[in-house]
Amino acid sequence: MARLKNKYAGNGFFGVGILNNANDFNVGTLWRSAYVLGASFLFTVIRKYEPQGSDVTHAWTKVPLYHYGSVGDLKAHLPHSTQLIGVEMAAGALPLARFEHPLRAVYLLGNEKRGLDEHHLEHCAKVVQLPGTFSLNVAVAGSIVMYDRVSKMETAPRS
Repeated sequence: MARLKNKYAGNGFFGVGILNNANDFNVGTLWRSAYVLGASFLFTVIRKYEPQGSDVTHAWTKVPLYHYGSVGDLKAHLPHSTQLIGVEMAAGALPLARFEHPLRAVYLLGNEKRGLDEHHLEHCAKVVQLPGTFSLNVAVAGSIVMYDRVSKMETAPRS
């Protein structure tokens, strides 16, 4: 039996996506941020993305986009041992500043009009919230979560 001789340092992987996006511009902007901040993939749930011009980096050629018909469908297709993390201003949500990102995570964002309701939050292993009392633009919120992950994972000890 062969043994693994090399140890591979790594910070896992992550994906990010929007539930029922209200504006395709937000998906394009989030896609650009996902590319810049190292996301493995982007996704939409319920409403598909219609291409538009905010993706000046042509992230579509570098980061795959998946579509799911429901949050249950997304959850059924999560990679092995990957946590679904909701991003929402909700009772009991963990402040992002104190959140320890899992090595394998998928971040689910709601749109600005409706966010993530209780039904969608029930599918999430954890829920985090950004500071403030008013919701941010979904692409901005997603970018902040990805930046937080990258900044914390770069300083975390690697096994």
